[in-house]
Amino acid sequence: MQVFDHPSFRMACQQFDLAADYLQIPDDTRERVKYPRRAITVAVPIRRDDGRTEVFTGYRVQHHNAFGPTKGGLRFHPDVTLGEVAALAMWMSWKCALTGLPFGGAKGGVTCDPRRLSLDELERVTRRYTQEVIPFIGPQTDVAGPDMGTNEQTMAWMMDTYSVHCGHAVPNVVTGKPTSLGGSVGRREATGRGVGYLVNRATDAIGLDLANATVAIQGYGKVGSVVALCLARYGAKIVAVSDTRGGIYNARGLDLWALGRHAAQEKTVTGFPESEPLTNAQLLTLACDILVPAAVEGQITAANASQLQCRILAEAANGPTTPEADAVLRERPEIFVLPDILCNAGGVVVSYFEWVQDLQSFFWGETEIVDRLFRILENAYTQVLNQSRKEKIPMRLAALSLGIKRVTEARRIRGLFP
Repeated sequence: MQVFDHPSFRMACQQFDLAADYLQIPDDTRERVKYPRRAITVAVPIRRDDGRTEVFTGYRVQHHNAFGPTKGGLRFHPDVTLGEVAALAMWMSWKCALTGLPFGGAKGGVTCDPRRLSLDELERVTRRYTQEVIPFIGPQTDVAGPDMGTNEQTMAWMMDTYSVHCGHAVPNVVTGKPTSLGGSVGRREATGRGVGYLVNRATDAIGLDLANATVAIQGYGKVGSVVALCLARYGAKIVAVSDTRGGIYNARGLDLWALGRHAAQEKTVTGFPESEPLTNAQLLTLACDILVPAAVEGQITAANASQLQCRILAEAANGPTTPEADAVLRERPEIFVLPDILCNAGGVVVSYFEWVQDLQSFFWGETEIVDRLFRILENAYTQVLNQSRKEKIPMRLAALSLGIKRVTEARRIRGLFP
């Protein structure tokens, strides 16, 4: 489908085709499972603070609903396109199926730069976008959550707009909202916390002592910063981190608490005292035990995959490794890959917990949340690792084949319409 043409969507389709070949899925079934069930494009006109009217473009893609409502984040970024959103929705489908959640994948986005919008303008964008997609969202239809460029406040505005339309509070139309509005404790840290847990399990699999390991993290944001703290608690040394402006390095390890204060004040990690500057490209090929790409898609490519010097590649971002890079990594068995649909699944798992808590109006404590999160991740990790070892296939192919097989089977049993 040319309407979805984008590097990320082509990458997601290549991954799907490899898994479909491995699973021997018939061609006519592949088309139904691969492409989104629904894709929506909306105009988002708002009044700017200076009185001008500006029209942004918004998207929502729902990949499949064979298990239940679709689920996926809302992204505000200047490079958002329909194809990128469709790729993220597809990856979310496999992620939910792999972890056993009763969701299909979805994703939304608005092509805007949130850093160039005031708080009032961000509220107008959010509310207008929500108003435009109201016929296509709902607690049993499509449930949104925060993503790049959005946060708890965004979800609160989205929930309020939908609730005003319905005439009563509907907290379970979104997840990742403030706890005062029905959000779940532990949701904000869930993705990074899950990455930390799975990295710890991966060190057991390859015999690496995490207490003496070095870590480099590309993307020191909502996810990367939590990954750093989690791994530091296990004893690992965080030697390099980066953001959109560049990175920093200290072979002795970075002081994460001081770095947190610096990043909060300066809005960047660059310029942090007692560190050396380095680029994002240099960080990816840095000698370290654990490399965590936690930024955007397509960072590990055919050009740099052969230069990686890590023992574990933990994909905290969606789609950070291209299929061409995967071909290189298949020839490098010394690198243990935690694929994105497994590695960063903690966020959607705790979003599911939030949705369930809102449905029953009964809330759990953080200890229960974390315990349930780790149990689900442990089950998914064990299945993927066993499949990889049993079939002698890469971890990514094992994870994708498990998720895709479940979606394919559900759609076959239900029939033509889902």
